[in-house]
Amino acid sequence: MSDLKIKTRSNETTILQEEKIESLNENLRGHLIQPQDKNYDEVRTIWNAMIDKHPALIASCAGVADVIESVNFARENDLLIAVRGGGHNIAGASLCDGGFMIDLSKMRAVHVDPKAQTVRVQGGATGGDLDHETQAFGLAVPNGVVSTTGIAGLTLGGGFGRLSRKYGLSIDNLLSVDIVTSEGKLVTASEDENPDLFWGVRGGGGNFGIATSFKFKLHPVGPEVLFGPIIYRLEDVPEVLRNYRDFAEKAPFECSIWADFLTAPPLPFLPESVHGTTVLFVAPFYVGDIQEGKKLLKPLREFGDPIADAVATVPYAEAQRAVDALYTKGLRNYWKSHNFVKLPDEALDTLVDYAKRLPTPQSDILISHLGGAINEIPSEDTAYPHRDIEFVVTPGGRWDDPTQDAEPIDWVRECYDALKEHATGKSYSNFIAEGKGREQEAFGQNYNRLVELKNKYDPTNLFRLNQNVSPTV
Repeated sequence: MSDLKIKTRSNETTILQEEKIESLNENLRGHLIQPQDKNYDEVRTIWNAMIDKHPALIASCAGVADVIESVNFARENDLLIAVRGGGHNIAGASLCDGGFMIDLSKMRAVHVDPKAQTVRVQGGATGGDLDHETQAFGLAVPNGVVSTTGIAGLTLGGGFGRLSRKYGLSIDNLLSVDIVTSEGKLVTASEDENPDLFWGVRGGGGNFGIATSFKFKLHPVGPEVLFGPIIYRLEDVPEVLRNYRDFAEKAPFECSIWADFLTAPPLPFLPESVHGTTVLFVAPFYVGDIQEGKKLLKPLREFGDPIADAVATVPYAEAQRAVDALYTKGLRNYWKSHNFVKLPDEALDTLVDYAKRLPTPQSDILISHLGGAINEIPSEDTAYPHRDIEFVVTPGGRWDDPTQDAEPIDWVRECYDALKEHATGKSYSNFIAEGKGREQEAFGQNYNRLVELKNKYDPTNLFRLNQNVSPTV
């Protein structure tokens, strides 16, 4: 190792002496990685290929002691830091140019206590890791719908998925979290310990430290659920969308129904003639008695003239992996999302209009069905404030050629703007691709309380590459 140019928090360049780097390396159980190392590109690459940044130094942490060592090193040397869990964040907050990445992606342990129905999850674990372990005991906790999503970032932003109407957000099932603060101290936040911090991490993002582990309560789920898509041609969509909305609004908490405009992939249950055409997937999910679910979903499945109906009894873990192929690592991604209390006809017509103009075969417009148990918790009880919404609509541009950037980005922005008048004006923080300046949109009425917490736990804004809450001290 030799002296190293590296960015400070003020975005200036400083020199780290070789002795300091060597000392850090010796104090890590994991590995210190620099640009000349053969695994550097593999480690620094994250899910969204639009974010192509080059840290000067990466600490690949093997455990909590490595995280503490890395935080102390960053603070003492005034370094710009990025924190990586699963690396799935749309805004690419886990990566920085010229700074210091603290990488938890090797910390993926999941420990289930089936008797207590709890699970402890390390900060680098993914949704797939979690589901794999918990489903061995017929248990689950609400998490995302893409199995490669990191549990840490998902949870710190709120965390919703197909189980959320029944069991709430990921944060609503969080019992405690262990966090390394800006002072390099490991603290536990729960209802009984540091309850102010516990409030803040449930939706306030990575503003207050690095979460090294989470403890969740579990629920009996599966091992089989009722799940799958009902697929419609684009010309049939206006009537289908209205029926979908009306059905979803009245659905019991056991049922969530997501919808997605996308280019039809070559799935075995789809006729070859529709492959490559724009279609609507209406995907019901029912957790509970399968026969009750089939009875409930019968009117939805019989509506209109679907191309195919692939709703079936499937393992829960399989349902959780069902859309992974649509969200593979390595594509360029740009999203914007809106929260909706209602989806009026005008908004549905706007969605159809933009679905006719998907800019690339990988792009889509996703409607996430929320409400239910999520909305039974008052908005001031957690930092996540969006407790009144029923739907989240996310136009997502995805493509692989950097020379194509303009078209999908423009399409996403135009669709987002066209939906504005019908939305709440707030957004789910994990779905904000352009984070700076949109903190009020993400945190709403809870923002000022988050500032007070930031002043207490991170007054120098060491943890700033996130949906940042700026300290005022």
